[in-house]
Amino acid sequence: MKKRLLTGLQPSGELTIGNYIGSIRQVANYQDEYETFLFVPDMHSITVPQDPETLHRRVREIVGMYIACGVSPTENHIYIQSEIPWHANLSWILECHSYMGEMSRMTQFKAKSEGKKEIGCGLFTYPILMAADILLYNADVVPTGADQKQHVELARNLAQRFNKKYGETFVVPEPLIPKFGAKIRDLLDPTKKMSKSAENPKASIFLNDPEKAIRKKIMGAVTDSGEGVVFDEENKPGVSNLLTIYSCFSNMPIADAEKHFEGARYGDLKKEVAEVVVEALTKLQDKYADVMKSGIVDETLDRGRDEANAIAHETYEKARKVVGLGRV
Repeated sequence: MKKRLLTGLQPSGELTIGNYIGSIRQVANYQDEYETFLFVPDMHSITVPQDPETLHRRVREIVGMYIACGVSPTENHIYIQSEIPWHANLSWILECHSYMGEMSRMTQFKAKSEGKKEIGCGLFTYPILMAADILLYNADVVPTGADQKQHVELARNLAQRFNKKYGETFVVPEPLIPKFGAKIRDLLDPTKKMSKSAENPKASIFLNDPEKAIRKKIMGAVTDSGEGVVFDEENKPGVSNLLTIYSCFSNMPIADAEKHFEGARYGDLKKEVAEVVVEALTKLQDKYADVMKSGIVDETLDRGRDEANAIAHETYEKARKVVGLGRV
């Protein structure tokens, strides 16, 4: 019997090559090994204001892009978070078993609330909803970047705390951190992760960018002082980021990429990076267009909703009964 894997990607911005390499492609690689639960966490998106029409559109686009990238619509459970009511229900139970101190230490909350006068409660408590997302499906592993590992640790802590108090109710999940390619950097500031919501669109390469824009962004990417195309994230973060992108899109190990660019100038590196990215994204965009025309997105989400709802309801009922809610 396969172990269960759960992952999601917020529809809060246009998807980038960082999302593709660090998340979407990983899911495609894992789907043969794990029973995969892939969901669109639209409830998390509204911790900051969203345009409703844009949010509705992006939910479907994300699913379409996953399918275009090779994620099977029939072999995986693909669903929208807000269409499964048990996420919010279990989140409340877990919230009542969480502590203010552990929530205030969450680094994502600190980063997103910095400098803001009014902070929504959802921004403070959404890691608990994330724990509910995981625990509802008895997930064994959760793919995560190093910056998100803290959220999986919270889910682990809450599961262990709950199990100790009420008996075995939840599977305690493990983080699954990809060894390579999990973090693509901002093109203009390689000390930061490439973001769907970057203030400057030149900093990110989006999966739907046209060829001209892709080439222009890569040619304008920040490099470093000195010469030599070598992978050194501390001293050459810009060049290292471009090498990472090249390695991921060419399927060439970093060490081989360094040999390939031995003696090359930064401009030569950028041109070749642009070529492999344009080639890959052009093919992907063609597949995505076909997927969005086919009607498969809604078929997939309908099936995924029904599958996920049954599993999540069963887990919620166990938690509800042991804490004393409702009728037995």
